[in-house]
Amino acid sequence: MSASAPAPARTHEAAISARGIVRDFEAGQTTIRVLHGIDTDIRSGEMTYVVGESGSGKTTLISIMCGILWPTEGEVRVFGTDIYALSDTELVNFRLKNIGFIFQQYNLIPSIDVAANAAVPLIAGGMGVSEARERAKALLDKLNIADQADKLPNQLSGGQQQRVAIARALVHEPRLVVCDEPTAALDARSGRRVMDLLREVAVAEDRACIIVTHDNRIFDLADRILVLEDGRVIHDGADMPEDQ
Repeated sequence: MSASAPAPARTHEAAISARGIVRDFEAGQTTIRVLHGIDTDIRSGEMTYVVGESGSGKTTLISIMCGILWPTEGEVRVFGTDIYALSDTELVNFRLKNIGFIFQQYNLIPSIDVAANAAVPLIAGGMGVSEARERAKALLDKLNIADQADKLPNQLSGGQQQRVAIARALVHEPRLVVCDEPTAALDARSGRRVMDLLREVAVAEDRACIIVTHDNRIFDLADRILVLEDGRVIHDGADMPEDQ
């Protein structure tokens, strides 16, 4: 009896497929090209880092990938949807349902408390306020900040505000989580806690997480690292190249 054939290797589907991405900015009479025809996929089931020097195009690239900034040229599909073929309303609804954002500037609403800030995506999606606050508090507890739930954002430290922003990005369990420097204001222990939570919530067979970071303390947690230089991908692999 012949031996059975080995099972085929598992492949991850693309959460984001970006093709020919070009982005130009106007500076007076000059056109500055920030991204130069980038082709890449962000795969489900993986935590992908985007790294590179300041000005290499990292934040511009992820902003285009998740429908915040329009490309000058190119196509972006998120879970198979051509997001730049959507109307403005359709794009807003698509992002609300599918994408969680962790912004570098936090963008918390100053007039409402921490629990309400973390619950914003649930409330915007139609959940009742009480239920949304309870779900948000459960996530705040995982981030060791539940005791701040009734405070206003300006009563928190920068690191605490960042954890609220992370809770807000994860509370509606989006299929794609996009993070811009999520550990920048955190000490090493808190940063590891956040990264563990991101992997628990945001990385699954049908979900993906993409992180822009300069934090070499967490490079070992990446499944895949894209290195950008002058608006081009110069490395795509499981580890940082030795010369970086």
